[in-house]
Amino acid sequence: MIQAVTYGNSTASGVRATPSSPVAAAPAIREPLHAPVAHLVRGGVIEGIHFGSVIVLAADGSVELQIGDIEAAFYPRSALKPVQAVAMLRAGLPLDGALLSLAAASHSGEERHLEGTRRILELAGLSEDHLLNVPDLPYGPAVRESWLREGRLPSRLAQNCSGKHAAMLYTAKLNGWSLDDYLDPRHPLQQAIAEIVEDLTGQGIAEVTVDGCGAPLFSISLHGLARAAARITTAAVGTPERQVADAMREHAEMASGSGRDVAAMMRAVPGLLTKDGFEGVQVAALPDGRAVAVKIADGADRARVPVAAAALVRAGIDPATLDEFAGAPLLGGGAVVGHVRPTRALDPLTPHADLTNHA
Repeated sequence: MIQAVTYGNSTASGVRATPSSPVAAAPAIREPLHAPVAHLVRGGVIEGIHFGSVIVLAADGSVELQIGDIEAAFYPRSALKPVQAVAMLRAGLPLDGALLSLAAASHSGEERHLEGTRRILELAGLSEDHLLNVPDLPYGPAVRESWLREGRLPSRLAQNCSGKHAAMLYTAKLNGWSLDDYLDPRHPLQQAIAEIVEDLTGQGIAEVTVDGCGAPLFSISLHGLARAAARITTAAVGTPERQVADAMREHAEMASGSGRDVAAMMRAVPGLLTKDGFEGVQVAALPDGRAVAVKIADGADRARVPVAAAALVRAGIDPATLDEFAGAPLLGGGAVVGHVRPTRALDPLTPHADLTNHA
């Protein structure tokens, strides 16, 4: 574990430091009290249960619905990338449009993503050799299969966080900061990002570790993540927050990829900003401040998507708009025999008593 580093109102070990900004104490590090959020229903019988936590915020920021543990410290993984992008804009990053969306992306490794990352590096006067993210195969299954058929090896450019890393390098270069240690949590870039994490979430950072790509990963609460998303989507035109929201909404496939559920969800719901993260995390917010955040305890995407959609319905989105995200069917002998469905606590209108309706 990385040694404790002071971040604004807190330290990475969760010990509160001398207050320097109006943020609450860091969330408690504990075993999260997750609750059932989705049922795996096969042939009218509950075959499995996904536990997790869900929060729905009203437009005024009040908690409209909470399931599980929304205040325990957790790692938002890539769902925090919009916040990181805001921090880089505040530090002088001059990107907008598709390239800014890419800076907040967990991309699929499509050619447009690779070319966009090369362009960010070119604008910075740098090359792929400067990237310090881990080499990997493309994240998108179809792209990865094609990559392997062609005999191509893992690369830093293909790794799904390469756009973020290129933007980090560009930000560091513009500020005259060192480049070979830009992932060190003590680096001025990472200190600047941590400050904005605390600013937008409204709470201290409970812990810092290393994300899968090698960048520092900050632990906050699910409540804090939803609050940050709402602050990004409700920000005034011209602010870094609004720039990030607009870029990701207008270039949804650049922030994800072809066929990705988060891109499809942004197309389906006008004004919606949503971002997924590994280990079953998703955050979404609307221009009026309504927001939801989801953490699936076992990290399953098959539960993340229908649970996030159900949370958005509880936030006031027309259910018909989100029909395609209701849950992937379960097959038996090639036929549909069930689905993953949100529990009654999240989806009270579905006739859960008659489980055969879910098959």
